[in-house]
Amino acid sequence: MGRISEWDWEVGQKTVVTSISPLKGHEWQEEPYVSPDGETMAAVVNLGDGEFSVRTNDTIWETPFEKVWYPRFSPDGRLTALCQQEMEWALGVDGVLVGDTCEYAWETKFSADGSSIATMAKSEERYGVSLNGVLWENLYVNANQYSISNNGVHTVAVVQVTPLGQADIQGFKKGIYSLAIDGDTWAGKYLNLWAPTFDNRGLRVAAQARTDVHDYTIVVDDEPWPNTFAQVWTPIFHPEGQYVAAPVRVAGKWGVARDGALLWKARYVQCMKLQFSADGNRLWGIVAPKYGRFTVACNDKPWSSTFPVVTDLVLSPNGQRAGVIASNNNAQFRIVVDDAAWHGTWDMAWPVAFSSDNKHVAALVEKGGQFHILVNGNSYERSFDRAWPPVFSEDGSKVLIRAIDNNSYVRIVADVAQF
Repeated sequence: MGRISEWDWEVGQKTVVTSISPLKGHEWQEEPYVSPDGETMAAVVNLGDGEFSVRTNDTIWETPFEKVWYPRFSPDGRLTALCQQEMEWALGVDGVLVGDTCEYAWETKFSADGSSIATMAKSEERYGVSLNGVLWENLYVNANQYSISNNGVHTVAVVQVTPLGQADIQGFKKGIYSLAIDGDTWAGKYLNLWAPTFDNRGLRVAAQARTDVHDYTIVVDDEPWPNTFAQVWTPIFHPEGQYVAAPVRVAGKWGVARDGALLWKARYVQCMKLQFSADGNRLWGIVAPKYGRFTVACNDKPWSSTFPVVTDLVLSPNGQRAGVIASNNNAQFRIVVDDAAWHGTWDMAWPVAFSSDNKHVAALVEKGGQFHILVNGNSYERSFDRAWPPVFSEDGSKVLIRAIDNNSYVRIVADVAQF
């Protein structure tokens, strides 16, 4: 697939798949997926009784399988799916099974550049993580909430390290969970752990922790913060690894703590989904200054506009701009960028994308069964039966549109000036 700069950015439309209807001889076909560069459409297909494959444009994978599910394109353009053969599951990459087989596999995740692929896996009634087809050496009676580092070198999951009898409340209070990194567990045990998060280098891990029945904190490399709180949310490392920040609840209100000490005063009804700018100078998050009214805050300064629901915070590459999806309790979705709502409401909206020069913003929205591509609040000249989120060219001057139009899958490159 190559880098974005190597994709085909010639302005115009190309019909990649003339008809997305099932190919001749196929019993049925599941929903389509498309590659990041827009050159490939994929879908799981049923070839007959107990025989499945993956369609790629107008061909299928050479080897059929007993079952296939969860097709996903990696960031580097490889097509993955979870495949069953002879009652065993494995990761399939471009039609070829990779690495160890297991009793079951699920939740494919990728490193930032797509070079590494991970899944959760079950083997001999125990659970762990498989990275590039290699299963952890140590498996556990329970493993969940896993993550892969940005560089694709390490994986981590919450694991149960102590057996627990039925209704064994006292045993639970002693702590039965820990984190396993590449299959090796921390020494510490906790009542609960959630959302393990790597730093940018993939060398350190932080997680939400419940240390007592009523006490919560953040644990970094198996060291709990010195202070506990009524509640905490997902931690985040400073881009340079200097410290960890997390939303915390104190005396009924939410703020942000830095290594256990308050960084943002606890004054919000809610605070969550923290993100640092790449240079670490700006810390963004979704906050609720009042009950039932959400907005975005940067360095503890909230936007003036508020909404019943705010989700999907996305920052510009320089970290100076932000966009979110706002809605009226999951209805009438709107795109909000830099504290200003774009014109129009929609039945559904997807996270925005910023151009690399930070100047332009694009989004996918849907209304009445028709999909629209928006750039800087303006809609493309026509709508589609189905579409995927738009992608900017490397210089930000063009937009890639991937869409289904009149039963064909089309790839369109448009100038930003067309919007």
